[in-house]
Amino acid sequence: MSDTPTPKSATVVVPAGDLRAFAAALLEKAGLSPEYARTTADVFAWAAERGIDSHGIARVPAYLELLAKGVANARPDIKIESTTSAAVVLDADRAPGPVALTAAAEEAVRRARMTGIASVGVRRTVHTGAIGHYVSRIAEQGLVGIGFVAGMPNMGYTGVKGAAVATSPLAIAVPAADRAPLLLDMATATIALGKIRQAKASGTPLPEGAAATADGTPTTDPEQAVMPLPLGGAKGSGMSLAFELLTSVLVGAPILSAFHSDAPQGRKHRQNALLIAIDPEAFGDPGGFTKAVDTTLSTLKGLPVADGAAGVFYPGERSAALAEGRAADGVPVAPKVWRELVEGADKLGITPPETHTPK
Repeated sequence: MSDTPTPKSATVVVPAGDLRAFAAALLEKAGLSPEYARTTADVFAWAAERGIDSHGIARVPAYLELLAKGVANARPDIKIESTTSAAVVLDADRAPGPVALTAAAEEAVRRARMTGIASVGVRRTVHTGAIGHYVSRIAEQGLVGIGFVAGMPNMGYTGVKGAAVATSPLAIAVPAADRAPLLLDMATATIALGKIRQAKASGTPLPEGAAATADGTPTTDPEQAVMPLPLGGAKGSGMSLAFELLTSVLVGAPILSAFHSDAPQGRKHRQNALLIAIDPEAFGDPGGFTKAVDTTLSTLKGLPVADGAAGVFYPGERSAALAEGRAADGVPVAPKVWRELVEGADKLGITPPETHTPK
């Protein structure tokens, strides 16, 4: 339904709460429990509200397919293995990433409250979504959150012909007293795979050194590009490899070596992760810490603005402001994504929420 007729090629705006509920309803109809559906929808809505379109509501149709094909396990038997109070391995049993990593974040916070620092390794999950969401959940509890993810090789590696490593992300969230938390959320790739697809659809040339053909030859032609190149060349390559060791190998579920082996199961989609929570109270006064974070961020923002710059911003500042605005005004959804969501809703017998056109 819509309060005004909307052309099929037009972006629509959906109230944030309605969009979250709509995504949850679709995921529940696809087989997830109500709790798991809400948890997964929360991650997608969080990303959409912050303008992270590649990991936002656009991921819902892909998740419906993952559930329909059994790639994602709608009823996972999630188990926690621990030999020490400060370290845990969570076996996700192919649970959707938002389900597994939300549980991991909660476990990391609970244990860090007791030990000062705690780590939770996650193995055998399926597409984690925006990793910034999980470290942000940790920061909302007043702790520092750090996260790494490793997945299927889909990016070049310096000196290698073809795809070698994953576009593995790193995220760090640091709570502040009166400001939005610092949130650094970055992949080890120069450009996201979604950006390559967008460039192909629009016919827009890609930046130099951002993407490559199947054999690893750099190209700016979106029709020839099939994979991103590592950020900073050898630096991004090394980071991705390190994250594979810190997640996959550390939790006993190597991805890279299996992917490049002759084993048929080696190319079965899966991801691993490592979440770390640090309690500032273990280092002294937590209130003093967050106030000092505010002072540091304020100092940065008070530095002279470079010619032509819109201002001085710290990681996560602008996305937090965007989320605040979209919570009040609604979330824009691209035409193609909305068509896919409505088609999925029709098949599952769900009524889409009302929309309006952008102001």
